[in-house]
Amino acid sequence: MREEKQNKAAAESPRSAEREQLNEDIVLSWVHLSAILKNSRVTNGLAYNEAVVMLLLYNEYRASGKGILPFSRIVEETRMLKSQANRTVASLEGKGFVTKLCGSRDKRAVDVAASPDCMDKFLAVHSQSLALANGICNIIGEEDARVFVRIVEKIVARAGDENLLREQEN
Repeated sequence: MREEKQNKAAAESPRSAEREQLNEDIVLSWVHLSAILKNSRVTNGLAYNEAVVMLLLYNEYRASGKGILPFSRIVEETRMLKSQANRTVASLEGKGFVTKLCGSRDKRAVDVAASPDCMDKFLAVHSQSLALANGICNIIGEEDARVFVRIVEKIVARAGDENLLREQEN
């Protein structure tokens, strides 16, 4: 039995080494991509979290014609702490990008509405993000860009259900 375990461990060793190297490659690639995104200043004029909240409101506007979301959905989708989301929304409100509204269903709830007057300012910031995305498409091609989006969405979907740090090697 002991010899069998040793043989199994020896057989798995190259696979484990390959997986370990793959994990190292993923971390290094993540760091490189993060550095590029951070240094590109795609959220020029807005703090990163402000740009993320505005993007959610903008996407809601594109989908429904109304740039209004419940505060709870902003917290859920951004995975910010409520206090951090509150500070972010308050900062956007101070800059005139959003207004807080009494919840449409529950008067204790808060909805956040994009200010139509500031949408052009946000779209100027967003155009920088779109230019970066276009540059990425030019580098990797449309097919790989679609694969990249699919992979990121798969990670996001799984990360929402469980902690990736607790994942077991498969």
